[in-house]
Amino acid sequence: MDIDTFWEIIEAARAEAATAREPFDAVLVKQLAGRPQQEILEYAERFDELHDALCRWDVWAAAYLIGGGCSDDSFTDFRAGVIALGRDWYQRVDTAPDSLAGHPDAIQAADLRDRSEVLFYEDVTYAASGAFELITGDRDAFYEAWESFRGAATPGGNVVDMGEDFDFDDDGEMRRRLPRLAALFLESNP
Repeated sequence: MDIDTFWEIIEAARAEAATAREPFDAVLVKQLAGRPQQEILEYAERFDELHDALCRWDVWAAAYLIGGGCSDDSFTDFRAGVIALGRDWYQRVDTAPDSLAGHPDAIQAADLRDRSEVLFYEDVTYAASGAFELITGDRDAFYEAWESFRGAATPGGNVVDMGEDFDFDDDGEMRRRLPRLAALFLESNP
């Protein structure tokens, strides 16, 4: 599946979810379930590539500010949430994570006491497996197909270059690297 088709699926699900007032992840699962299983696997492969591309310290720092902290599991959910925002926002975050300071959900999160769920969207990660389960009725069908699709000998544990690591608890460093998000989420004391 090419990247344009992937984003067409995401945008179609976003549009339907907004119109039908259904959760995005549920609409995405239904839309994927209407496609051949091979395409669902190709969607999952593209999702993983885009998801992995956001596995960087600067993106994690943005998630840390927005979420009021961010574990590794939460960072996985955050990256899925960025994909769920659609192509435009994904590209903005990929280029400059601080651009999330302009997203309405991030702005709203700055006003909330419990902001842990804003932009963190775990269920999007499991859309392909959910589509397989909807089609086959078998919870494990996706994982069996995925193993065959990717090949049993696919190497795992690739080292990802996450960029320069820095201390997320250093307010000065966060203000320097993510000034707009820091202005929203950090107290105003220097």
